[in-house]
Amino acid sequence: MLSRWHVHANEYCNSINRNDSSEVVAIWDEQVDRGKAWAAEINVPFESDYETLLSRDDVDAVCVVTPTNMHRNIMVAAAEAGKHIFTEKVLTTTVNQARVVASAVKRNDVTFCISFPRRCLPELKYAKQAIEDGLVGNPTLVRIRIAHAGSSRDWLPEHFYDLNACGGGAMMDLGAHGMYLARWLLGTPKRVVSVFSNITERTVEDNAVSVIEFESGAIGVNETSFVAYPDSYSLELDGTEGGVRMLSPRDGVEIRSDRLDSKGWAKVEELPARSETPIDQWVKGCLEGSRIDFGIEEAVELTELMDAAYRSHLTGESATIETV
Repeated sequence: MLSRWHVHANEYCNSINRNDSSEVVAIWDEQVDRGKAWAAEINVPFESDYETLLSRDDVDAVCVVTPTNMHRNIMVAAAEAGKHIFTEKVLTTTVNQARVVASAVKRNDVTFCISFPRRCLPELKYAKQAIEDGLVGNPTLVRIRIAHAGSSRDWLPEHFYDLNACGGGAMMDLGAHGMYLARWLLGTPKRVVSVFSNITERTVEDNAVSVIEFESGAIGVNETSFVAYPDSYSLELDGTEGGVRMLSPRDGVEIRSDRLDSKGWAKVEELPARSETPIDQWVKGCLEGSRIDFGIEEAVELTELMDAAYRSHLTGESATIETV
């Protein structure tokens, strides 16, 4: 485990140890006291230098949950050491850094996975399936809202408001889910227009919307917030022949379509099976070479979208997607 900085670090550590094919064998952290305490909790050695950890023969892979601005150097070092890599989103804070990491991953043939957990969920998989089955015709719009009250109710750690470490605020962190979901559902993006605001007057945005134009002509609306009434999680998909909506997972999924016998909105009774978690996909991919749904290409694509979203916010104009 490389750092306990991210709020999901404990979750990933526990998931690795629950998997019968993997175990955590060492801890490194950029904050020594935090790392030592964590290592003591799970009864593994603490390494004060991550390059020493990367040289260990009993380390096959690393889980990177450091500050985002450290991702580039740490993941390149891990790839050069031949260690497989799992990382929290986003990949890096700039497109150039993302491409450097991607080059190192490919050059050293290491197994890579980024955490896109909402692509594993039955409700979201159904939206993708409805598009592929032609039930919505040509998709025209996807609206995704994922928001919580981490800032307004003060439960996010203070270091999540460090612009240098994080690269941004609500959109960079929680908004990453809407970004990768919109691209998964609608294809190749062209440009982004963003409006960000700061309700709690911290150093990063806590309330944000990005509107994405896709090459197909479809539009994605990605809404996120750290100051919402807890918790908001909804999806609306519209197309030329139908639509899918989910007001919240507990409310289930509904569809309407010219290609179905029912008229109006109908509850979807049978959803796709939940996919394996990102961690479990990664472990299996490391050991068996099996498919991982979100690898280095998807990770770079997320950074490309985020880069455009923040450029639009800073300039007040639309920003085109920078691709290779």
